[in-house]
This record gives sequence, C-alpha cells and structure tokens, in this order.
Amino acid sequence: MISKSAILYFIAFILATHLAFGQKKNYQIDAVAFYNLENLFDPADDPNKDDEEFTPDGSNHYTEKIYRRKLHNLATVLSQIAIDKVPDGPAFFGVSEIENEKVLQDLIQEPELKDRKLRIVHFESPDLRGIDVGFLYNPKFFKVLNAMPIKVDISRNGSNEFTRDVLYVEGLLNGDTVHVMVNHWPSRLGGESASMWKRKLAASVCKNKADSILKQRPGAKIIIMGDLNDDPISPSVAQVIGAQEKDKAMKSGHFFNPWIAYYKKGIGTLGYNDSWNLFDQIILSNGFIKPEKETWQFYIAEIFNRPFMKTQSGQYAGYPHRSFSNGNWIDGYSDHFPTYVYLIKEISQPNSNQSIMEKP
Repeated sequence: MISKSAILYFIAFILATHLAFGQKKNYQIDAVAFYNLENLFDPADDPNKDDEEFTPDGSNHYTEKIYRRKLHNLATVLSQIAIDKVPDGPAFFGVSEIENEKVLQDLIQEPELKDRKLRIVHFESPDLRGIDVGFLYNPKFFKVLNAMPIKVDISRNGSNEFTRDVLYVEGLLNGDTVHVMVNHWPSRLGGESASMWKRKLAASVCKNKADSILKQRPGAKIIIMGDLNDDPISPSVAQVIGAQEKDKAMKSGHFFNPWIAYYKKGIGTLGYNDSWNLFDQIILSNGFIKPEKETWQFYIAEIFNRPFMKTQSGQYAGYPHRSFSNGNWIDGYSDHFPTYVYLIKEISQPNSNQSIMEKP
C-alpha cells in the first residue's frame, strides 16, 4: 500500500516538472540589415569626384526633384525592413553606393525615417567614382564605441586604381559588444576571373581584422556585411573569409553564411543575364551560432523583396526596380534587394525598449 506522503511527493513532482517544462521563455529580438542604395548622389557637381552623370547637365539629367524622389523611395524601403518582428526596424543598417555624408543626412530626414532619429558613421573613401559605404544606426538600440576606415589597396605595378575602404564599427547592441565591417568589394569589371584577386584581397582585409579581434576575444560577435560582388560560393567568401553553412561553421575561427541555402535555391539579390546573383550578404562569426544563454544568437536571414520593389513587366520582370534605364529616371529604388538578419537572445527581465518574442 502506497503511503499518503508518497502520493503527495509524487503529485508535487508532477507539478514541478510541468511548471519547469511549461514555463515560457522570453527572447529579445533585433535585426541588422544591409542595402546597396544604387548611386545615391546629390545633384551638385563635386570637382573631386566622378559624379558628372548625376548632375542636372549630366547624362542622367539628375535634378533636385529626381534626387528628392530617390531619397523618398529608398526611405520607403528602409522604413519597412524587419518591422513585422521589430516595430522600430533594424538596430543598424550598412549601406553602399553613397556619394557623401550629406546624402545620408538627407536620407534619415525623410518622413519615413525621421522619427527614428538615426545617426551616421561615414568616412570618405578613395574610390575613383567617389562612392562610399556608410553605417546608419538607431541610438535607442546601438551605441558606437569605435569606428574607423580600413584601406583596401588594389594598386599594382604603379596603377592608380582605388576602391572603397572597409568601414569598421565596434559598438553595443543593446548592451552586448559587436564588431561590424561594412563592405563594397571591387566589381567584376573586366571579367569575374580576371578581377577575382581584388575581391580576395578585400576579403583578406576583413579576415585579418576579424582574426585580430578573435585573438584578443575568442567568441567575439563579428558581422561582415556588404555588396561583395561575389556569391556565397565564390573563393573570396567561402575560402578567404571561410564562410560556411552552419554545421561547418561551428568549428573555431569559421564564419556562418546563411545565404548559401538561398543561393543553392536560385534566390538572389540582383538579376543579370536571366540569372540571379546573391552579392548582398551578412556573414556572422560562429559566436552567433554557438548555444549560449543571454547572448545574441542567429535566428533568421531574409531578403527584403516586396512586390513594389520589383520590375512589373517586360524582359526584367521580377528583377529589382532600379532608378534609371538608359539614362532615364524610372522612379525606382535600387538594382539590389536588401538583406537582413534577425538576432535573438534569452532574457529574464524585459524592458520597454526591447522587442520581445516567446520561444521560437
């Protein structure tokens, strides 16, 4: 015969087990994004930059009216990224193909973005066309600790060829230190194979910086994002950076590339010659995929490619609806789709500045 005390103990055990396994976990969720803004120039002629085609008298007849419309279109896209899970949008954006800091200042003052009070990190690059990369962040969620440009030297045999710097930003993402490198690697001008060495060199700049960080702080959270002008399987990405699928990226020193799966399915961020490329990537150090409590972890990667951003008909139907076609303004957005990544971490005490979700 079972004693009364044994029955009570058993009931208590069942209740405790139920509470332990039934207790809901809360996760803070945030997002980070990258967007190639496709030649975001202002209409003023800068004598130190190759910007003549983006002036009123240039080949694109780039007026103040077109510039303002371009800003509005880009702000419309940026304002909608990730808001289904994070109402205030990403904590930060990496951007490329911008002429100067002024265009970013004008962009964040657009009505769609103004209330977020975004701030800017920008340095002038030596690129011959005069385009740079930049960093926009919401101070509500991200605090900059350090920022600097890192030179990518592609001059050879006395050539005067220059490209965009890598923009390095160290900061606190809701209290946790992350290291971000914003990139726009050299194009495939002259052919993919012939120009490959330039992108491998740019990749090595990122890898060397990442290695120096990881040497001092093993497990550091590092994000390499940008228009890499290469796909996830290209040597610059897969070999030099060492960006792999999740199971392979678990090894120490490796990086995780969530875009490999997209690329294998034929999904991309820009179209060319009836095929897709996935140049716009956000790559994460493996600290983002190792199971740790109360620290940022990778959740989901997505391409923001809503119908309004796509060409609706003709030869390029389904491709990104770009700004110009044969020198004519076509009221588009960019020739690239933006990419973004959701990050989550388990929390015990939510606060009002956090977007919260239950266990995914």
